[in-house]
Amino acid sequence: IVLHLAGCTAGTEAELATNTAITEQVCIAARLARARHVFVMSSAAVYAPGTALTEADLPAPITPYGRAKLEAERSALRHLSSARTGLTLLRLANLAGADALFGNCQPGRTITLDPIAGQDGGPERSYIGPRELARVLSQLVVLAASGAELPGILNLAQPGSVAMADLLGALGQPWVFGPPRAAAIARVVLATEVLAGLVRLTPATSDGLVADLRSVTGWPR
Repeated sequence: IVLHLAGCTAGTEAELATNTAITEQVCIAARLARARHVFVMSSAAVYAPGTALTEADLPAPITPYGRAKLEAERSALRHLSSARTGLTLLRLANLAGADALFGNCQPGRTITLDPIAGQDGGPERSYIGPRELARVLSQLVVLAASGAELPGILNLAQPGSVAMADLLGALGQPWVFGPPRAAAIARVVLATEVLAGLVRLTPATSDGLVADLRSVTGWPR
């Protein structure tokens, strides 16, 4: 079983293109090794913003990162669609501790959030905690090793959505609303029913995500 998590999350177009180059080499190596199954870590950024986004929704990325991850997905499909090696593309939601919101949190800093009409907590997103992610990935690997039939695409998130203001509150991080922005994205929420049919999932809450993050010694802050 091959679990491909490596990639580039920011940078120039050429730097982001390394996502495809790395994925291509992983898939070639997996075929040569006659691996049973390959999991390729992709991103929810391949979708257009929306709610209840399912694996059947057509990709429509709006960011360079999303477009780069979609091209990496296509590379994996080109290399493995006719092989005996199975393939699952994992479309990851926001990872607590490794997303832009958590990355901007520092002692003494006040975070500015976009106000969203009708949402007291500002923008809402799908999230998964690092320990929950590790548990879900390990269970998927066990299923693949047992020969279980796995979907070609899986959304990777805890059920539900979390408001950014609630997350900051759970972290004890000061925040304020900035001026309204027409480009602000109110909600991005992944449907998790397919994943929940394979592994046990814990619903996402702000307190739960922060507790998960703080339970992992050495996780990037």
